[in-house]
This record gives sequence, structure tokens and C-alpha cells, in this order.
Amino acid sequence: MIVDVFDTENLLFMVLVATVIALAFAGYFYKFVWSKDKGTEEMQKVSNAIETGAMAYLKRQYKTIGIVVVILAIIIALCSFAGEPFSDYLNYKVAIAFVIGAAFSVLSGFIGMKVSVNSNIRTSAAAKRSLGEAFQTSFRGGALSGIAVSALSLFGLFLVVLVYNALIGDNVSVEAPFGTLTPTLHAVVGYAFGASFAALFAQLGGGIYTKAADVGSDLVGKVEAGIPEDDPRNPAVVADLVGDNVGDCAGRGADIFESTAAEIIGAMVIGTAVVSAGAYMGMDNKWVFLPLVLMAFGLIASLVGILVVRMKENDDVVKSLNKGYYVTIALNVVFLAITTYMLLGSDYWLNFFIAGIVGIALGLSIVYLTQYYTGDHKPVKGIAAASETGAATNVIEGISVGLESTVLPVVCIVIAIVTTYLLGYAAAPEFLGVKVEPMVFGFYGTAVGTIAMLASSAFILAEDTFGPITDNAGGIAEMSGQPEEVRDRTDKLDAAGNTTKALTKGYAMASAALAAFLLFAAFFEIVAEVKGVYLSDVFNVNLGDPLVFVGGLVGAALVFFFASLAIRAVSKAAGEMVEEVRRQFREDKGILAGTSDPDYAKCVDIATRGALKTMVVPALLPILVPVVFGLIWRYVVGPMVPDFEAYTAVGALIMVGTIVGILMANFLNNGGGAWDNAKKYIEEGNHGGKGSPAHAAAVVGDTIGDPFKDTAGPSIHVLVKLLSTICLVTAVLFV
Repeated sequence: MIVDVFDTENLLFMVLVATVIALAFAGYFYKFVWSKDKGTEEMQKVSNAIETGAMAYLKRQYKTIGIVVVILAIIIALCSFAGEPFSDYLNYKVAIAFVIGAAFSVLSGFIGMKVSVNSNIRTSAAAKRSLGEAFQTSFRGGALSGIAVSALSLFGLFLVVLVYNALIGDNVSVEAPFGTLTPTLHAVVGYAFGASFAALFAQLGGGIYTKAADVGSDLVGKVEAGIPEDDPRNPAVVADLVGDNVGDCAGRGADIFESTAAEIIGAMVIGTAVVSAGAYMGMDNKWVFLPLVLMAFGLIASLVGILVVRMKENDDVVKSLNKGYYVTIALNVVFLAITTYMLLGSDYWLNFFIAGIVGIALGLSIVYLTQYYTGDHKPVKGIAAASETGAATNVIEGISVGLESTVLPVVCIVIAIVTTYLLGYAAAPEFLGVKVEPMVFGFYGTAVGTIAMLASSAFILAEDTFGPITDNAGGIAEMSGQPEEVRDRTDKLDAAGNTTKALTKGYAMASAALAAFLLFAAFFEIVAEVKGVYLSDVFNVNLGDPLVFVGGLVGAALVFFFASLAIRAVSKAAGEMVEEVRRQFREDKGILAGTSDPDYAKCVDIATRGALKTMVVPALLPILVPVVFGLIWRYVVGPMVPDFEAYTAVGALIMVGTIVGILMANFLNNGGGAWDNAKKYIEEGNHGGKGSPAHAAAVVGDTIGDPFKDTAGPSIHVLVKLLSTICLVTAVLFV
């Protein structure tokens, strides 16, 4: 069997080693966080309400996801009866992998949410004693989530590959003397499709929920009633706190899970193309296993980085987190050198090692740029200063910052894609003075860069989950009437959490961008297999052809339409939330007087219904649009034009859709994050502080940015990858 975990030369045993070590660390962090006290009875009452609301929402959301997943799985399985070549690529094996991928993606989201709702109360209680203890509790809670999700992603995928290889076999032939994993990966791509599909539902639904509650809570509570954030008199405050968990934790956990799954599988598909091209030059399936092994070492590096994170009472929170990230990066560089040398051999390792370094450098660059545009720097201070002249100038400045923030990340992404591709291209072996399939090796260079960047995903997810944990901790402290010093400590952590959440979105988008050509190449590799030709023979998308150009136009419009639906869903649910909060204030004067309790459950129900009702249509768009477009071009338009290939138009759709998606997501994520931190900068006492006209203007900007950065922006990360994975699964339909 090709996938042999007992073969020390392929290093696959490191997947098992990393998983066991990760589970041991997860157990340690679980014991550490759960050993902390849960604070006062009032704090526990608030925390229990948050957990109840979050669990109720997830139960209803997962039921909806389950129904759609089963329907799609049945459709995929029925393609088994369509005959060859369709049944080779769409069959019951792909359907089962699709269900497993979706189930694991949902489980990742559940883990993130469950950890968060149990860590926030303990962080709030720890903040009564010291900032350092609150930081350690919240970060280790985030680390527990990051480690568990990353281990599940890595081991789950490895297990699926192992089982499918055992069932399908090695397929040794004259063309593949070492055997090939190609038929195995044809089935396993269903796993990536399932992970991406469920993640889009989780991210989109959670984003609609959290921002509907947040916008409704802020507009009526802060702006109209003039009460503080997370004030217990606000009927929408519990829904807002629930939203932090179902959006930022459950949604992002599923997002990171699908990112690693989809991109590892894409890299493995390119690896099979490399082995096919260089089989007679000694290239074996170690090239296919490299992505799995790199992720295993990356998980270990992240564990060490998490352990070294420490913070004293007066230390800067973001700098303390960065220390751990830098340690993780340094270890990944060492592991990258070892892995590429051992698996690729002395003749090829150096170019791909450098390609990995470029990918890691891209991750660092995006983290730095995101911190610049969303942290306590010139762009955020500029938005805060613009707030002094009203909400309009705040909004104009925020949009300007968001648009500007796309430029430098794209420059970095361009440099990374070109460099990694050229490094791989140069490494292609020669036969009689001619390079053998250099395009394939170029794509493999980009694949190594992508995986090297993703290797730090456990640490990144730990930072991301740290954000909503600290946000909720502050809300619990406010709602339970804790002393001002407690809220000051949680606010300091929350401000850092906003930055870490923003950089996670930038990291996810950069990995999607770097993986773009990797997934494009995987799509065209399957097209080449169906046609029985080389990848270089089919990888040709001519935008000068009107029939291909319109494919790109449809892909671009899809991103805009998707973002529109996501933002409008928040607007509609938030409008209903605003009316409900106003109604409660109007009909029960005792709420603002503090003599009667608001009806929190009503607002939770509004957010839940709003999210579940509006998430289905936009989530189905990236599946229906490329498939329907491809089928029309294949069977209706294509036959009218001799020699026209429908798959090229589908390729244009996913390529241009990806380009526009990268730009749109960066604009939405960074613009929204800058608006949020501009408001917090004013709340620290600048430009008049809380209650000033500048603060009121900043709240308006923040509410506009909320669906940008927490609903549409993060969902486009998943949309971009889902476009490629659905086309990867259905490529045979367009040939």
C-alpha cells in the first residue's frame, strides 16, 4: 500500500506523532482552563445564558446543514450510474468523503464554540485578580480550540486518504511504477468539497447572527439610549454575546479546518502530477506526502509557540502574542528544511525549501500589514480624527482605508506567487536538454509555499479564538456589575483580540490567494486526466475569446452578488432587532431604570431566525453558478462553436472570481476592522472619549463595518476556495 505509516522514509508517521502530542497538549490546556473558577453567581448566570443561546442556534443550524449535505451526497452518489468517465469522478466514494468532510468541518466549529463559552466566564473571573491571569486563561482557551481543530483537520484527512488508498489500491502500471494515489485523490476531493461547503454555511450563518445582534445592540443601546456597551439593560446584549461564539468561534473554526483540508488535497493532486512527470527519474510518492508531513511538523511548531507565550501585568498584549508566533515561524523554517531534504532529495530540496520560506514570509507580511491597517496606527487614528466632523466623514475615511489596504497585500501576494512558481519551474528535471513538465513543477513550488504558510494554522486559530473569548469576558463583567478595573483589563485584552481576529482573516485570505493557482492547477490536472493529455496541454484560459471572457465576468459578479446578499441579510435582521429593542424600551420604562429585566430570549430568537432564513441562498450560489454555467457552456453554447472547450470558460469563472474575491475580502476585512478599532481608540479617551459627538460618529462607522469584517469578508474566504473545490469535484462534467 502506498500510504504506509510504518515506512520511516516517507515520514508519514509524523502525522500520528503530531496528533498524539497535540492531544496531550489539548488535555493539559483543558485541565488548566477548566480548573479556573467561574466567578460569582451573577457572572455564571450570564455565561449560562450565552451557552444556552449558542447551543440552541448551532442545533438548528446544523440540522439545516445536514439536510442540504444529505441531498447533495445523494446526487453525487447517483452519478455512479451515469457511466464512464462521469462515474470515475462522481460516485458513492466521493459522496461518502463529502459527508465526512462536512461532518468534520461542523465538528470543528462546535469545538471552537464549546471551548469559547467555557473559557469566557473563567477569563472574566480571572480578570478580577490580574491582567496576566486573564490573558493566560483566555489564550490557553483559544489554544485548546486551535490545537483540537488543527489535529482533527490533519488526522481526519490522513485517515480518509489511508482508508481510501486501502480500498482503491495502488494502481501500479507501466506509467506509474511506484503506484499512484490519483484514483484515491479523485475520491478524497469530496472531503475538501464537504469541508468547504459546511464551512461556508457555518461562517455565513454565524456572521449574519452575530452582526444582526451587534448592530441592533449598538444602534439603540449606545447611540439612542446612551448606555454602555454590554449593559445588562440592553435586550440585545445576550444575543450579541452569543453571536461572538457562533460567528467568530464556530464559523472561524470551520473556516480554518476547510482551508487546511482543501489546500493539502490540492497540493497532493499537484504532487501526483509531479510524480507522473518524473517517475522515470526516481520521483516517487514522497512528493505527494510532503504537504501532510509539513502540516504535522507545523502543528508541533505551533504547540511550542503557544507554550512560550507569556505576559506580565504591564506588557503589551499583541507583542506577547507575537513572541509565540515568531517562535512558531522559526521552528517551521527548521522543519521545512528537514522535510524537503528528506522527502525531495538533495537534487531538488533547496528550491522548494526557498519556496516554503517565501510562503512563510508572505504570512508574516500579511500579519504585519493587517496589524498596521487595523491596529493602533495611522489609518485607525485617521478614521478616529475624521469622526470629529461627523459620521459621514468617518464612513468616507473608513472606506478609503479599506480600499487602500488591498494594495500592499496584493503586492506581497504577487511577489510570492511569481517567486514560488519560478523556483519550482527552475527545479524541473531535464531530459535531453529539455525541461520535463516545468509548469507542473512551478505549481508544486506554489503548493509548497502555501502549505508552509498554513503550517502555523494552529497558532493562528489560537489567536483568533482568543478574540471572542476576551470579548465575551468583558460582556460578562459588564452585565454582572463587576468593578471598573475588571472591565479595564478585559477591554485591554479585547482590543488586542480585535487585531488578532483581523490578522486571522488576512492570513486566511492570503493563503487562499497563494493557493489559488494550486487549486486552479488541480482543476486542470483532472481535466487533463479525463482528456488523456498533459496539464500543459489544457491549462490555457484565453480571455480574448468572448465565450471565455463572459465566464470571468460571471465569476466577478458572483462575488459582488454574494457580498450583497450577506450584508443585506444583516441589515434585515438588524432592522428587526432595532425595532424589538425600541419596543421593549418603549413599553417597559423599568428596563432603562434598572427595575425590570429585558426579554433577552426574544432578541436571541430574532437573530437565530434571521441567520437561518437568509444563509441558504448565498451559500448555494458558489455551487449552483459554476455548475449550471459549465453545463450550459458544455452542452448548449459549446456545440455551436467548433473546437470550443467549456472547461476553459469555467476556469475563467473561478480565476476571475478568485481575483475579485481576494480584493473584496481584503477591503471588507480591513475596512471593518479599522472602523472597529477607531471606535475603541476614541473610547480610550481620545477625541472626546465615550459619549462625545466623535464617539457617536465612530459607532455609526463601526456598525457599518460589522457586516463587512464579520459576515461578508470572512465568508468570501470560503467562497473563493469553494468555487475551486466544487469545480474540482465536477470537472468531468465540463469536458
